[in-house]
Amino acid sequence: MPVNTRPSIIQSVIPIADLRQAGSLPIPAHVPSTDATALRDQRGRQLRDLRISVTDRCNFRCTYCMPKEVFDNNYQYLPHAEVLSFEEITRVARIAVGQGVRKIRLTGGEPLMRRGIEDLVAMLAVIPGIDLTLTTNGSALKAKAATLKAAGLNRLTVSLDSLDDKTFRAMNDVDFPVAKVLEAIDAANAAGFEQIKINMVVKRGVNDHHIVDMARFFKPQAGQIGNIVRFIEFMDVGSTNGWNMDDVIPSREVVNRIHAVMPCQPANPNHIGEVAKRWRYLDGAGEFGVISSVTEAFCGTCTRARLSTDGSLYTCLFAQRGYDLKSLLRSGEEDAVIANAIAGIWQSRQDNYSEVRTAETARERKVEMSFIGG
Repeated sequence: MPVNTRPSIIQSVIPIADLRQAGSLPIPAHVPSTDATALRDQRGRQLRDLRISVTDRCNFRCTYCMPKEVFDNNYQYLPHAEVLSFEEITRVARIAVGQGVRKIRLTGGEPLMRRGIEDLVAMLAVIPGIDLTLTTNGSALKAKAATLKAAGLNRLTVSLDSLDDKTFRAMNDVDFPVAKVLEAIDAANAAGFEQIKINMVVKRGVNDHHIVDMARFFKPQAGQIGNIVRFIEFMDVGSTNGWNMDDVIPSREVVNRIHAVMPCQPANPNHIGEVAKRWRYLDGAGEFGVISSVTEAFCGTCTRARLSTDGSLYTCLFAQRGYDLKSLLRSGEEDAVIANAIAGIWQSRQDNYSEVRTAETARERKVEMSFIGG
């Protein structure tokens, strides 16, 4: 299999910044379309996915997301009054479904730290026609898996950056053992969650030597369904993770390493806008995925919007500012007004950050992933 060379991106380290108070963007006016069933942005992309950050708190301090040097004991999280209530989240979700959203993912921070998260799941699960998913670091999943399933959660994604305990403890930076995350995955399987996605952020010189071990561990036996590992390129999200292109392992290299010991071939996507490229093992047992935001940008098919913990709508993971929906929610506006706001925001969207990433854009200050959801 040919090996891709790295893209010509100049080495860059991102400065530290806090953009939560950067101010909101003005909400664009909605221009009614003759095709009421297809809300599209400036590049023809439909709104299909809504990622909702239910808390800006996390009990891990992963170095690529919430480094301890920034998110220390003195870090000021959002006060409770600024965080959207379950009722407000559900209201936005219902309105967004009316605009075309078909998949809702609960994220954070760590979403299982939000008290009563299973109640929110139950409130969202009754919205017709949605695929309801949640991403977690797994630390509290063992205790909550059965309750989440009973509440109506459809699918799960678990972040797990290494099977090596020393490496994993170093990456989460709170000395949390890998064994507890593996126990949680087993508990979730036992509760009825099938094909759990296991997300591994790959960073050169840190955990890339465990790529094949991860793929081998989660590769199912013949005839079994199994879980699915997804290898994610280290991205310049937020403004605190010290991103550097030299730390990126291109997805093609990940595939080549796995292919050398467990032959694989490309598989068709499950749906338009799927972020992971799928690879099937040639022996017919299982698959894995790669998410290549740095080296193989997929902006052209991106169908995702993000609702931050404090109720701002962001149209890109690499955004600097969002659109304030919370003010509309709390000022007594009718659903139609909020629907028009979402439609106007999406219609004006032109984002393609990963397609134009350069040394200069990499230096730009962006909102943190823990605030708008990964």
